[in-house]
Amino acid sequence: MAKEKFIIEPHFRLHEWVAEEKGYFKDEGLDYVFRELVQSSEGASQQLGDKVGAMQTFERGRKSDISCACHWTVNVAAAKGHGKLYGDVYQVSTCGIFVPQDSKVKKPEDLAGVPISVGYQSGSHYATIQALEQFIPIDKINLSFKDGLVFGRMEKLLNGEVPACTLFSGPYYFAEQLGFRKVLDCTFMMATMLTGDQDMDDVQKFFRALKRAQADIDLRPELHTKHYKKEFPTRFHDKMDTRRWGPGERIVFEPYSREIFEDSRQWIQERGIFADTGMGSGKYEESVIRVS
Repeated sequence: MAKEKFIIEPHFRLHEWVAEEKGYFKDEGLDYVFRELVQSSEGASQQLGDKVGAMQTFERGRKSDISCACHWTVNVAAAKGHGKLYGDVYQVSTCGIFVPQDSKVKKPEDLAGVPISVGYQSGSHYATIQALEQFIPIDKINLSFKDGLVFGRMEKLLNGEVPACTLFSGPYYFAEQLGFRKVLDCTFMMATMLTGDQDMDDVQKFFRALKRAQADIDLRPELHTKHYKKEFPTRFHDKMDTRRWGPGERIVFEPYSREIFEDSRQWIQERGIFADTGMGSGKYEESVIRVS
């Protein structure tokens, strides 16, 4: 039986696009195909309904062999048997809470009680709590889950339909470009999920290619920010000036360790984010796969 192609799902970052453009995947001998579920031309895959976010996409089954989400969700999803967290790397994403330029919200404390649009059990959900609880009591953090994943809530912010919104990666830079004001940085870790019976040689080829891409992005980011357009619905393209945008997510080639795994789960549990559905086994060895 012929070996199936390695399925890659880009996730709001530049690395896969740079690696493809430069031929790094081919240099590694990786037989791959992109599955662009994020953009889907008009972002239809982002409209998943109320309280449906990254965690629910894992529960429903992602079609890619390798994908990313915030580390909190990948941590729990892996512990619940929806795949394996790849523990040899992690990522760090730009993220911030934005408001319109003329908003009365001037500092983090002003967000007490203000609805903040986030994705349910997605990076923006956890990151908003993590950043804001330094400033206001957790019962005053008012999260709104009704506006969909990142493009849906970004568009509502741009249209003046929501008072505050947490955005990351390209949407973060787009809101910044258009003059929306960042009230608080809430940068967060992301992790990689492997699904199916993966050939770990292919996984290593994939990450060797991304490591080369990371160096290119670090050295000459202005040559690569054009790739953000490949993950944005086309209706936004005319207003985007990616020359003004930053490099976004950074891959850190260090382990997602047992300590990180366990500390993250404790943080989630203390805030009751999965109180209704549970958090899986909680065993590092059953949830995380490492090669090095």
